[in-house]
Amino acid sequence: MFIQTEDTPNPATMKFLPGQVVMPSGTAEFTTLSAEIGKSPLAKRLLSIDGVTGVFFGHDFVSVTKDDTREWLLLKPHVLGALMEHAMTGLPVVEGLEMQSDNDDLHDPIARQIRELIETRVRPAVARDGGDITFVRFEDGIVYLKMQGACAGCPSSTLTLKSGIESMMKHYVPEVIRVESI
Repeated sequence: MFIQTEDTPNPATMKFLPGQVVMPSGTAEFTTLSAEIGKSPLAKRLLSIDGVTGVFFGHDFVSVTKDDTREWLLLKPHVLGALMEHAMTGLPVVEGLEMQSDNDDLHDPIARQIRELIETRVRPAVARDGGDITFVRFEDGIVYLKMQGACAGCPSSTLTLKSGIESMMKHYVPEVIRVESI
């Protein structure tokens, strides 16, 4: 198995590309405080590495976040080793994780339009940077989004959210007043 790595806009997060599907559908995020950690043997393995504080699984990548006291030069070989060891076990990346329902907003045409813009225009671009942004709700003119993976805590995420996503939302959906991250 050959695993490529890519830097992300977030200096604390690195994207690992194993050259195969990681999550057949959906995404999953785990932190040292996550109650769901037992459902992912790979997340448990990665989070046991000293200095790793978060793991995000996308369709074909794994984003790993480190604390500020560690350098990627020293941490990267440990992460690569854990990914290779996990691949050899044959265990799943995530066992029985319940995915969030995307049907909450079927009756709200504005929320449907917002979700479609996020799915078709925002998420593919953000995934290239090792993260994800998901629609949470639309309420009183405000779009609430959840940032995950490399996007969570990224220094440029506020700029992306306000200048990029908010501008696009206001252009296509006049009912949108602003966009907030939760």
